Amino acid sequence: MRDMIRYSEAFKLRLVEEVGSGKYQSLDEAKRRNGIRGGSTLSRWLKQYGREDMLPKRIKVETMNELDALKAARRRIRELEAALADAHMDYCLESAFLDIACQLMGTSVEELKKRTS
Repeated sequence: MRDMIRYSEAFKLRLVEEVGSGKYQSLDEAKRRNGIRGGSTLSRWLKQYGREDMLPKRIKVETMNELDALKAARRRIRELEAALADAHMDYCLESAFLDIACQLMGTSVEELKKRTS
């Protein structure tokens, strides 16, 4: 097991400034030259000191088919959510009507279920 290394605030700030000034070609080079072993240590410092602009950007490229499939999936999810809400409303209404009918008949729902099964 490796020992945990603690870095001073001065060291962190200096390295963040050097990365920001373009001294290193990449974050990996900055980590390697300064003996930083943690995979996300330098990225965490850049965020901590408000230099997210120095973090590598991820760009997602999607085809039109992928975008269309995503739109269709989202539309289907909305439709299913609406259908579930309708089914739940129907269940609640039927349950309420059953309670009212049982009250009018002078019986309980459980007794009615026993008689009909």
